[in-house]
Amino acid sequence: MAIETAVVEHYSQQLANKTSHLMQGFAELGDWASEGDLTVFESAPEHYRMRAEFRLWHTDDDLFYAMFPKGQKFNPIKIESFQPGSIRINELMLPLLEAIKESPSLRLKLFQMDFLTSQTGEAVVSMLYHRQLDAQWEDAANVIAKQFDIKVVGRARKQKLVIGGDHIMETLQVGGRAYHYQQVENAFTQPNAGINEQMLAWACAQGIQHKPTTKPDLLELYCGNGNFTIPLAGHYRQVMATEIAKSSVNSAQFNLQVNDVDNVVIARLSSEEMTAALNGVRAFRRLRDIDLQEYEFGTVLVDPPRAGLDEGTLNLVQQFDCIIYISCNPVTLMANLQHLKQTHRLQAKAMFDQFPYTDHVETGVVLTRI
Repeated sequence: MAIETAVVEHYSQQLANKTSHLMQGFAELGDWASEGDLTVFESAPEHYRMRAEFRLWHTDDDLFYAMFPKGQKFNPIKIESFQPGSIRINELMLPLLEAIKESPSLRLKLFQMDFLTSQTGEAVVSMLYHRQLDAQWEDAANVIAKQFDIKVVGRARKQKLVIGGDHIMETLQVGGRAYHYQQVENAFTQPNAGINEQMLAWACAQGIQHKPTTKPDLLELYCGNGNFTIPLAGHYRQVMATEIAKSSVNSAQFNLQVNDVDNVVIARLSSEEMTAALNGVRAFRRLRDIDLQEYEFGTVLVDPPRAGLDEGTLNLVQQFDCIIYISCNPVTLMANLQHLKQTHRLQAKAMFDQFPYTDHVETGVVLTRI
C-alpha cells in the first residue's frame, strides 16, 4: 500500500509540473489564449501502456530484457517487470522469456521484442532477429503461441513470418458505446487506451458543441486507423478522412466495416496533396471516384506528427469554421496557433496525459472562425 501511495503521489506532482508548463505555453500566446480553463485528463498511474518495446541482451548464460541509460549502449539495466505496461504485458514478460531461453531457434540472435496488447487481453508479440528465420523457428514459435495464447510475428531483414495473425482487436468505450479497432503490429496506435477513450469523448463533445449548423461535413487529416474517425462520424453528415500509410488505410477501412460506419470516405493522400485537391491546384487519380463538390466542410480535425502543420495545411484549415487540433508536441502546436489566431478564436483547450512520467504532452484545442 505504501508503494502504491508513493506512485500516485509522484504521479500527481509530475502531472502538476507538466500542466504548469503547458499553461505557460498558452500564456505566451497572450490574451487570445486566456479563454476557458485548461481541462486536464489524468492517466492511470500504472499499467496504462498497451504496447512496449524491449531490447534483448545476451550473455554466455543468460538472456534478459534491457534498457539503457540515456546516451549509453553498453551498460544494460536488467528489466524484470514494466510498471507502465499493461497487466497483460507484465504477465507475459518473464514466462515468455524463460520459454525463449529454452529454445535455441527462438533465442539465436534475437535482439528485440515488441508487445502489443488490448484491454480485453489479446496480445501479439513481435520478435526481431539479426538472422533469417527458418522452419525450425516457425515450429518453435507455434509452440509458444499456443502455450501463452498469443500471436507471434518474426521479423528479420526483408522477412516477416506470422503465427496466428499480426494484429489484435481493441475495444474502446466512448459515450456509452463500444467501438472496435483492428490494431496491427508495427503500425501506429495510441499507447494509452484509457486516455485515448477520454480523448475521443472530448473530441466528440467538442465537435457537437461547435459544429457549424450550415456546414455539416467533417474533413479529417492524418486519420491513421480511424481512431477519431469512427466515433466522430456519427455526429456529421459525411466525413472525408485522409491517411498516407497503406497499412493504416487498410485498418481504417476494416474498422469502418466492423463498426457499421457508412458515411466515411478515406482517401490515401498526404495533407499537402489534400490541400492541393481542395484548392483545385491538382487532380488525383486516388480521388477519381470522389466528388469533392458534394461536401460541405465546416469542421476539420487534424492530428499531425510532431512537426505540426506545414504552411500550406495551416492556410487550408484557416478556411474552416471549426478546427479540432490534437497535438503531440506543444512547441509546434504553439507555433501553429500563432498563425491560426489571425483568423480563429480559441474555444477550448485540454491536456491528455498520454505519457506519464515523461515530458511528452498530448494537447487538444478547438478553434472557431472569428
